[in-house]
Amino acid sequence: MRVVIADKFPENYLLEFRSLGLEVEYRPEASATELPAIAGDCEILVVRSTKVTRETIEAASRLQLVIRAGAGIDTIDVDAASARGIYVTNCPGKNSVAVAELTVGLILALDRRIPQNTADLRDGQWNKKEYSKADGLKGKTLGIVGLGAIGQAVAQRAAAFEMNLVSYTLGPHLDLAQELGIVPCATLFELAERSDIVTVHIPGTADNRGLFGDAFFARMKHGASFVNTSRGSLHDTAALEKAMRERNLRVGLDVYNPEPEGGTATFDHPLCKLPGFVGTHHIGASTEQAQNAIAAEAVRICREFIKLGQPQSAVNIERASPAKVQLIVRHYDRVGVLASVLAIVRKYGLNVEEMTNTIFAGAKAAVATIRLASAPPLAMTTEIEDLKDQIIQVTVKPF
Repeated sequence: MRVVIADKFPENYLLEFRSLGLEVEYRPEASATELPAIAGDCEILVVRSTKVTRETIEAASRLQLVIRAGAGIDTIDVDAASARGIYVTNCPGKNSVAVAELTVGLILALDRRIPQNTADLRDGQWNKKEYSKADGLKGKTLGIVGLGAIGQAVAQRAAAFEMNLVSYTLGPHLDLAQELGIVPCATLFELAERSDIVTVHIPGTADNRGLFGDAFFARMKHGASFVNTSRGSLHDTAALEKAMRERNLRVGLDVYNPEPEGGTATFDHPLCKLPGFVGTHHIGASTEQAQNAIAAEAVRICREFIKLGQPQSAVNIERASPAKVQLIVRHYDRVGVLASVLAIVRKYGLNVEEMTNTIFAGAKAAVATIRLASAPPLAMTTEIEDLKDQIIQVTVKPF
């Protein structure tokens, strides 16, 4: 089995891939446009920043698994992969500490204007009078948008600075906020109004694109800070620039929209030229600790895939099955039994949405659970029951 690793990867973990019996092609400088030709005959593709486009998915006729060596999956055309039955996985939570550390660093840099201090010193300027003006973090309210692994890690570190914590989050994380002593906000606007600093830790999905725009920034306090270390698509750049100019908003960014794909490039971004800005080069997950943790997880996923035939952490598996009924077939564990059953199901024009087959001790009998989109006619179940030397019992249950 061949794996292509199309981004920089720790050398010792390349050896671990090979120890699994994989043929490894290491292409750390591969671009998105070069990837279709490179990935053409591989079964497993590992990427970090390199985009996996529909063109790559369609060119890689043997591809079975795409591993994003990072948290998000917005750099992968998941719809194209799903349409071809290709598993997509990621490595969530493995870089949470690294991103949280950078987030706190940006917050501190905004408050104490550390980059501006350094720039003046390099230019031979001593300006203690100006740079002695800082708010300090103790007692300030930090609004955390998203309480996944990264949001939680930020909250833990902010608590050490004796900050007040509020959050806006959805789903199971709502109860978690209260468990962690974080005050939940009912809406994003409430969080904007209550916070001295807002930090964003949600995925860059299509639904979240431009979520932080004019309406949000208009509700933030004058002179407040906004930090985004998640995805550049989450904030509206024009709205952010307007808020910096008109509301004295201070901004710390590790991500931009757009931003260069490669490791080095010219970069001309309007926010970088404004005095209230502090930025980094999309390096949130780029610590040795984080990269080693992510690499170890990528190897683990490969090992699991080789052993089980599918990764348990795939993000593109249908969670809400379209099946309506279960055809439960108790049968003898013999060659051709399931083939006979499925031939009858096909004969009656019913689509199998999901199927499992459980073998009992001694390997003499098994139970096949066949989930169907609609109820089978009596004639079909009767025909299956008539396979008397193969079938023990047939039942139909709602799903």
